[in-house]
Amino acid sequence: MPNTPLTLYLAAPRGFCAGVDRAIKIVEMAIDKWGAPVYVRHEIVHNKFVVDGLRDKGAIFVEELDECPDDRPVIFSAHGVPKSVPNAAQARQMVFVDATCPLVSKVHIEAQRHSDQGLQMIMIGHEGHPETVGSMGQLPDGEVLLVETPDDVAHVTVRNPDQLAYVTQTTLSVDDTADIVAALKDRFPKIVGPHKEDICYATTNRQEAVKAMAPKCDAILVVGAPNSSNSKRLVEVGARAGCNYAQLVQRAADIDWRSLEGIKSIGITAGASAPEVLINEVIDAFKSRYDVTEELVETAVENVEFKVPRVLREVG
Repeated sequence: MPNTPLTLYLAAPRGFCAGVDRAIKIVEMAIDKWGAPVYVRHEIVHNKFVVDGLRDKGAIFVEELDECPDDRPVIFSAHGVPKSVPNAAQARQMVFVDATCPLVSKVHIEAQRHSDQGLQMIMIGHEGHPETVGSMGQLPDGEVLLVETPDDVAHVTVRNPDQLAYVTQTTLSVDDTADIVAALKDRFPKIVGPHKEDICYATTNRQEAVKAMAPKCDAILVVGAPNSSNSKRLVEVGARAGCNYAQLVQRAADIDWRSLEGIKSIGITAGASAPEVLINEVIDAFKSRYDVTEELVETAVENVEFKVPRVLREVG
């Protein structure tokens, strides 16, 4: 019996961004340079498949610096770390490499600059997410206030409403963040914003591709990890843009085929830390069950590349 026809819309851009690519390269190059084991503070990027692959090559993943010995190199994850972490590594004379995404570092520099000008910071982000923890940890306790929703804005207590600036996590929903920024500007008309949007190009581009794809799709699957902020936002964006069924899957084995019965079209995208091999695995799973016609939904072309730190490019 012939397979049922299915149109598979493939979002572009999808998957790895320049910051993730760089962070993975940093771990691989550190192992090549210094041998195993190399310690990594926090998952280098939020993807189990990537982390397991690097662990097999000789990376040891820990949550805190005090779990690392003094005499082995340590790498800080792409999400960024509070200032106290490199300071502690320096005090212990450790070899460390910072794999913080340059677009997250930009937010850190921005926060410091505003603080130097006497402004109190408001951070738009998700409580407990390592990027938010790292960005808030650039300044002393109490200098950065966290808001997650427009409702939070109404209740935040500030030192001086005329001396405020805001920064954001790089992986938020573009639309949700716009609502929070509007609430901030409404309550604090003098609040200073970033020169250039903090939400990064990769987050924005992946969300735009999902918005373009969603109205055509009976269902959308986002390949990504449950602890990946930008992947979870893609699910929300898909649902909001008119797709009735949007779900996160880590890989093909997670697909709930019963929920997809009767579909004529599927949209596939992936978070910024999901490797192409897992995306292809999901596509192949559909090809084994349906007569698939693939269509690319491309809303942007990315050619961003970030250099790895000089210490890894130097010989010796």
